[in-house]
Amino acid sequence: MHPGKVYLIPTVLYDDALETIPAYISDAVKDCPVFFAENEKTARRFLKKIWKEMVIDDHQWFAIHKAELEVRKQFVDILRSGKNIGIISEAGCPGVADPGQILVEAAQEINATIKPLVGPSSILLALMASGMNGQRFQFHGYLPIDSMERRKKIKELEGESHKNNCTQIFIETPYRNNQLIKDVLQTGRDETKFCIAADITSAAESIQTKTIKQWKQVETDIHKRLAIFLLIAD
Repeated sequence: MHPGKVYLIPTVLYDDALETIPAYISDAVKDCPVFFAENEKTARRFLKKIWKEMVIDDHQWFAIHKAELEVRKQFVDILRSGKNIGIISEAGCPGVADPGQILVEAAQEINATIKPLVGPSSILLALMASGMNGQRFQFHGYLPIDSMERRKKIKELEGESHKNNCTQIFIETPYRNNQLIKDVLQTGRDETKFCIAADITSAAESIQTKTIKQWKQVETDIHKRLAIFLLIAD
């Protein structure tokens, strides 16, 4: 028996941004009797919005982050039984700075078919709108929490960017956004470009690129807003 297919199902970055989800996603959802989700409650709510007739309890549900080795085994066993599986992260695209990679890796190992589906990714959307180098870029996730270590890392990323003409992309916990911005402005060179992309796909979306010198001349407050940051040093 051939293993089932794995659909990587994108979800919204914001609840009111359903227009960012292509119509063909609902067809993939209808082809999956089983779902592995980062957050089952929000995944159920999202799927019900794009497929109103869906009977939630007719499907099997598994949490990605509970007992990962056991979940991985359940995932593989279900795939080998021929059933299709949908993977859904909390926001954005599974496996791209979001859970799902460990399951996709397992699916690759048994030669299952993987179907990555188009949807909103804050990393790509921010890069597209930043005006920075889209030919060479790196995503670093979270920078160190300690301010001294964080500033050291920012300096390191700026140096690598200058050397390799590479866009550096990183994120922060929303309540530490302003402190991160402060550290970037105090650490970076005046001519280095810095993009602050906040609330992507929402009505409050703001994506702005300025030099560090220019950012120092404006008041910036994105406390507790969902944001992603990009930096490039000429």
